[in-house]
Amino acid sequence: MTQLGGYTRTVRDALAHYNLSDPASPDTFFRRNLPRTGLYDSAGDTGQAALATGVMTSVPIYLHAGDVITNVSFRSGATATDTPANYWFALYSKAAVPALMAQTADQTTTAWGANTTKTLALSAAQTITEAGVYWVGIMVKATAVPTLLGTVGAPAIVSGERNLSQSGPASSLTTTAPATIAATPTAKQFVPYVVLT
Repeated sequence: MTQLGGYTRTVRDALAHYNLSDPASPDTFFRRNLPRTGLYDSAGDTGQAALATGVMTSVPIYLHAGDVITNVSFRSGATATDTPANYWFALYSKAAVPALMAQTADQTTTAWGANTTKTLALSAAQTITEAGVYWVGIMVKATAVPTLLGTVGAPAIVSGERNLSQSGPASSLTTTAPATIAATPTAKQFVPYVVLT
């Protein structure tokens, strides 16, 4: 067994295609939960809903100590938000029961069109003090929620695997993100693409 396990080729070559989708400057800070390629629109799969009105969906994202998170971005798919009442994004801690660190302002009735990246600022920039897996939440309350860009992931199968996407609490949320993510969230198969800057 080598340092790279069973992989016998050059790792730098295997990862070279990421040069195409990463920022031109290596100094540009960002974190994302998925590669930028291979994504699809949840509008094309009625069995994999990205969002449900008034219910928060959350996804894990790895952050490093020293990261400063100011903005959260999601991208809508082919279906725009219809008559929004509330929507916001939120950042949660790496605790066993993740606690709210900060959320964006409630966007109330602000339109969110189809095929549009929505970038919202957290109420205060968050400096990460300990590396680990944090959580990003999104909630939209609307007559019809937007579809999102993302991918499909299998729910946890092996003991100890975390959800790649989950919903909860299952109550009707409006202006404020819950203080914690539900202790027993519901696993989802559609994994929204999120970028932190």
